[in-house]
Amino acid sequence: MTQFEAKFPKNFYWGGATAANQIEGGFDEGGKGLSAADFVEYIPKDQRTKDNAMEITSEQIRKALSGESTARYPKREGIDFYHRYKEDIALLAEMGFTAFRLSIHWARIFPNGYDEVPNEAGLQFYDNVFAELKKYNIEPIVTLSHYETPYGLTDKYNGWVGREVINHFVHYAETVFTRYKNMVKYWISFNEINMITISPFTGGGVISDKEANSMQARYQGLHHQFVASALATKKLHEIIPDGKMGCMLARMSHYPNTPNPADVIKAQKDNQENLFFTDVHVRGEYPKYMDRFFIENNIEIIKGTGDDEILKQHPVDYITISYYMSMLSSASPEGERTEGNLMNSLKNPYLEASEWGWQIDPIGLRVVLNEMYDRYQVPIFMVENGLGAYDQVEEDGSIHDHYRIDYLRKHIEQMKEAVGDGVELMGYLAWGPIDLVSMSTSEMSKRYGFIYVDKDDEGNGSLERSRKDSFYWYKKTIESNGEAL
Repeated sequence: MTQFEAKFPKNFYWGGATAANQIEGGFDEGGKGLSAADFVEYIPKDQRTKDNAMEITSEQIRKALSGESTARYPKREGIDFYHRYKEDIALLAEMGFTAFRLSIHWARIFPNGYDEVPNEAGLQFYDNVFAELKKYNIEPIVTLSHYETPYGLTDKYNGWVGREVINHFVHYAETVFTRYKNMVKYWISFNEINMITISPFTGGGVISDKEANSMQARYQGLHHQFVASALATKKLHEIIPDGKMGCMLARMSHYPNTPNPADVIKAQKDNQENLFFTDVHVRGEYPKYMDRFFIENNIEIIKGTGDDEILKQHPVDYITISYYMSMLSSASPEGERTEGNLMNSLKNPYLEASEWGWQIDPIGLRVVLNEMYDRYQVPIFMVENGLGAYDQVEEDGSIHDHYRIDYLRKHIEQMKEAVGDGVELMGYLAWGPIDLVSMSTSEMSKRYGFIYVDKDDEGNGSLERSRKDSFYWYKKTIESNGEAL
C-alpha cells in the first residue's frame, strides 16, 4: 500500500484574523459613532456569569450614555491599532502573512448607521490600512459586520429587528465596495452570523428587554441579515466582478454523548440548528427541518415580497468558519458540564480543556471540514482558530507559549489531513495574531496572539508590542507552507 502524504496547496493563504472593535480603539476619533461593542463592560472574573458577559440592557445603555456608569468599556480602547496599524502590519509581514482578516467598523463609515453621506475620515483610515497591507503583499479578507452594529440603528430600530436596517447595510456595503474595489477581493458579510440567536445585542444590536418575544426577535433579525447578505453579494458582483463574498459560521459541532439513539438524534438536531445558517447562505433557502423548530419556539418569520427569490439568486461564493471546540449532546440533562462561556456542554472525557473551559478537539476540525465540504461543495476558509491563555512574561522579556504552539500545530495537522481527504480549503487565519480585547469577556489577560501587547485587564500598560515564541514558530510554518510544524 502506497503511503499517502497530505499537503497544502501552493496558493494556500496563511495569516491571522481580528475585529475592529477588539483592536482599533479611537472610538471617538475621526468622526466615528458608537456601536454595540462600545457598550460592552469589563466584568471581573469573580463577578462574571454566563449571562452577563455581553448581553446589554436598556438600563446599562442609559447609564453609559448619561455618564452615570462607572464601568470600563475596553473595546473602546482596543490595542490602539487605529494609531499603530503600520507597526502592527509590519510585524504581521515579518511573520510572512499572505492574508489578514480585519473588519471595517460600520460606525466609522456611517456614524449612526443610517446616515446618507459617509464619513470621509473613516474611509481614509481604511484606505491607509489597505495601502499598508498592499505594501507587504498581504491579501485583506474584510468582514463587513463583526459585532459592530452602529448604536444609531439600535436606538432607532432596535438593531436588526427593524427591516429598515437591510437598506442601510446595503448602502454601507455598496459604499465600501466602490471605495475599495481595487484593494479588496475577499469579503465576509456577517461574522459568526449565528451569534444573533445566542447574544442578540452582540450579533445584531438588539436589546432583548425591549422585545416581548426574544426568540422571535432573534430569528426575525437573522432573516433580515440573510436578506442583507444576499443583496450585498449582488452588489459586490456588480461592482467588483471578480469579488468573492463569504458567509461566516461559528461552527459548534456536536457528538452524541453515547450510542443511545436518543443522544444521536439530539446531536443531529443540535448540528442542524448550527448548520441552518450556512444552509440558507449557500443553498439559498430555509431548510425544511427548521419548520418544526420555528413552530415549537413560537417563531413566525415575517418575509418581505421577493425575499425568497433574493436568497436563492445570490448565494455566497465561499464559506468561512471559526472553530475552537466541539460539544456533546445528550437527551438527559444530567452530567458534568464545561465552564466555557457563551456555549457550555457536557464534558468530553477524551478531551483536554483550555483555561477558559473550551474543550480542545483538533481531530474535530478534520471532522467538521469534511462534513461541511461534503454538504456544500464550495470552498472553505478557516478564518478563526486559536487558544486563549494566560501568558507569563519572563524577566528578560521572553514569552514561552509552548501551549499555544502545541494547540495550533495539532489543529493545522488535522486541517492538512482534511485537505488530503479532498476538502477545498482556501487558507488558515489564526485568531488574534496580536493580543486583543476578548470578545466574550473583554479581558486582555485571555491572550491569543503571536505578538504580546503590554496591557492588562484594568487598561494599564505601555501597549508595547513584543514577539512570543509562537511568533517564530508560525513564521517557519508559513515559510514551509505547513510542512515544518
